[in-house]
Amino acid sequence: MQIFSYILIHNIVPIFFLIILGYLIDKKFALNIFTLSKLNFYIFVPVFAFMQLYTTKIPGEMLKVTVFALLLILINYIISTLIANLLKYDISLKNAFKNSIMFYNSGNIGIPLITLVFSSTPFIINGETPYLNLALTTQIVILVTQSIFTNTVGFFNAGQGTMHWIDSIKSIFKMPTIYAIPLAIILKTFPYNMQENPIWPALTYIKDGMVPIALLTLGIQLSKTQFNFKNSHVYLSNMLRLVGGPILAYILISLLNINGIMAQALLISASVPTAVNTALIAVEFNNKPDFASQAVMTSTLFSTITLVFVVYISRILFPIA
Repeated sequence: MQIFSYILIHNIVPIFFLIILGYLIDKKFALNIFTLSKLNFYIFVPVFAFMQLYTTKIPGEMLKVTVFALLLILINYIISTLIANLLKYDISLKNAFKNSIMFYNSGNIGIPLITLVFSSTPFIINGETPYLNLALTTQIVILVTQSIFTNTVGFFNAGQGTMHWIDSIKSIFKMPTIYAIPLAIILKTFPYNMQENPIWPALTYIKDGMVPIALLTLGIQLSKTQFNFKNSHVYLSNMLRLVGGPILAYILISLLNINGIMAQALLISASVPTAVNTALIAVEFNNKPDFASQAVMTSTLFSTITLVFVVYISRILFPIA
C-alpha cells in the first residue's frame, strides 16, 4: 500500500496535474497544437536525448539491456501488427496502434519510478542505496533506445497513415533527434568536456523543460479530442502495453539470463504506460490523434494499479543474490 500511495502521489498526480493544466488553458485560449508539437520535436526532444546520452556512462554489461530493448520493440511490433491485421484496422489506426504498444514512457515515468523503487526499502543498506546506480543506468539505456526508435520508426509509422512510405522515410531525416543522438556519441569520444561550454546551461534549461512541455501539449490535444469511452481499440492497446509488456519482458529476461537488480529494473520499465510522444507524433502527422491521446491518458491512469503489482512481483521473480 505504501508503494501504491507513493507512486500515485509522487509520479501520477504531478503528471495528471500538468495534463489537466494544458487541458484547461486550451479551453480558455484555444492554443495552436501544431506549434507546440514543433517546439517539442525540434527543440526539447533532441536536446533531451543529446544530454541524456552525453552525460550517461554506459558500462559494457549494458549490452544485454540493449539487446533486450531491441527485442522487446521488435516483438511488440510483430504482435501489434498481427492483431491490427486480424482486426482489419485501416492503415492510420494500425500504425497509431503499433506506436501505442511499442513505445512506452521510459522517461518521465520510468526514471522517477526506478529512482523511487531502488532508493526505498528493502534496497537501503546502512543508510545507502547501493543498487540505485545500476538500476538507473539500466533505465537510461532503455530510455535512449526507446528515444531512437520513437523518433525514427514511430515517425515512419505515423507518416505512413497520411503519406507515401517514401515521404515517411524522408520525414524521419527532417527530425533533429536522429542527428542529436550520433552527435552525442561522437562528442563523448572527444577530450573536450561539453559541460564546460557556455551554452551547456541553456541546454540544461531546455532538457528540464521537455517533460512539462510534452505533458502540457498532451493536455491541450486532449481538450481538442472527441472522447469515446467505448473505444475498444484503446483498451486493447492498454492491455497489451500494461499486461503484455511485463509478460514479454519476463520471457526475454529469462532467455537472456539477466538476474537481480537489472532484471527487476527491466521488468518494471517494460510495464510503464504508453509514451506521451506517441500522441505528439500522431498530432504532428494528423494520424489518429484522438486514439493516440486517449491511449496515453488511459494507460497512464490504469498504470497506477498495474505498476504496483509489477514492482511487487519483480522482487519475488528476481531476488538479489
